[in-house]
Amino acid sequence: MTMDKRIIPLIMCGGAGTRLWPASREVRPKQFLPLFGARSTFQDTLSRVSDASLFDRPIVITNAAYRFMVLEQLAEIEIEADVILEPMRRDSGPAIAAGALFAQGRDSEAIVLALAADHVVQNNAAFIAACREGLVAAATGRIVTFGVKPERPATEYGYISPGEAIAGEVHAVARFVEKPDAVKAADYVNSGYLWNSGNFMFPASVLLDEYRKVDAASVQALSDAVTNAGRDLGFVTLEPKAFGAAKAISIDYAVMEKTSRAAVVPVSCGWSDVGSWHAVWELSDKDAHGNAAHGTAVFEDSRNCNVTTDQALVALEGVDDLVVVATADAVLVSRQKDANGLKRLVTKLKDVAPKVTEEHLKVHRPWGSYQSVDNGERHQVKRIVVKPGGRLSLQKHHHRAEHWIVVRGAARVTVNETVKTVHENESIYIPMGAVHRMENPGKIMLELIEVQTGSYLGEDDIIRIEDDYQRS
Repeated sequence: MTMDKRIIPLIMCGGAGTRLWPASREVRPKQFLPLFGARSTFQDTLSRVSDASLFDRPIVITNAAYRFMVLEQLAEIEIEADVILEPMRRDSGPAIAAGALFAQGRDSEAIVLALAADHVVQNNAAFIAACREGLVAAATGRIVTFGVKPERPATEYGYISPGEAIAGEVHAVARFVEKPDAVKAADYVNSGYLWNSGNFMFPASVLLDEYRKVDAASVQALSDAVTNAGRDLGFVTLEPKAFGAAKAISIDYAVMEKTSRAAVVPVSCGWSDVGSWHAVWELSDKDAHGNAAHGTAVFEDSRNCNVTTDQALVALEGVDDLVVVATADAVLVSRQKDANGLKRLVTKLKDVAPKVTEEHLKVHRPWGSYQSVDNGERHQVKRIVVKPGGRLSLQKHHHRAEHWIVVRGAARVTVNETVKTVHENESIYIPMGAVHRMENPGKIMLELIEVQTGSYLGEDDIIRIEDDYQRS
């Protein structure tokens, strides 16, 4: 294998990510959020591996619920990728194996770099240098993991004990250890252990051979899922029955803790898995008193606080070490360092108010977005935004009528057999049961207010007759 071999990035972004609730939710998890600037961590991850001299066309593996967000965010940063859709979540083992099988279909000698979409790397040059080190070891048949040099005795990460030197900075893995308590974490740091970042580089053939040694049936099922995959609107859709037959397991348990081919590259690149609001605070700019703010916040006699707010002003007085996250429909107030407490809280919320853990008031669709701004017993008001060229499904409702008022742009509206253009400051009425559709024929965003009236206003009162995005 020549050393000018390009690496195929495999970006894993199918996780639900509720550890950053209420900003991150089931329908729009943290990897798609702009937590540290204008771009999401998914976009930053793709940009990090975009140098065509070292990296080949990326593969993104996600699920059907996120497919249009993936396409939208790829387009925003002008990167093209092969997008694979998992029929269901089966953990990182099947996801990485399916990605490796797909990469083999592109190149029988593929070397794959599997990266989580929700991690942060502050020093891209150090990360790229580690990739080049890892490539040398991967080319000799090693499964390389990236071990982060600890900045503190963290209890939220697993650890890697480096063994004998292989080449350059690369070492064999002596052992993996689970997340420790504080005393063990300090011992690990003092003994030269590394944080396990959960990112890997490997020849696709080697990873699959090692996987087969412990679970040949799952690898065969995944091979069948890739071989029989379909194509839908440009997505690769893994065959559901075969994919579902693979055992749900992490790649660490499936392969890394059992293989004799594991190697580790030590790296210091400002890495974080952004697993808590405390981690967001650590990565954020702070004032002289240690306070960080994303959005509008005012601090008085307060220290080491972390505020994230969508729109509302947040003012803190006389408090220390607090997390405050304010969205349109939920507010979190938490202690800085109790990540497990938030996990328990979200578990409780799933029983008490499940909707608030699953979706935002602003709902993203492939054609744009809508947000509910007022609700009553027999009415609902929404703000709808349609992208240029976007078109809603041809549909009807059994239980509601709708009024559309255009406030920006122009809408081409179909109501039964009539098609007309509705301009700014104009409105149109959609009677109950009428077959209708709206599209944006212009070059600017179409914005409108929708007023629904009727006996039932749920989203499941939509009968789709035609749909550009093939939703049921």
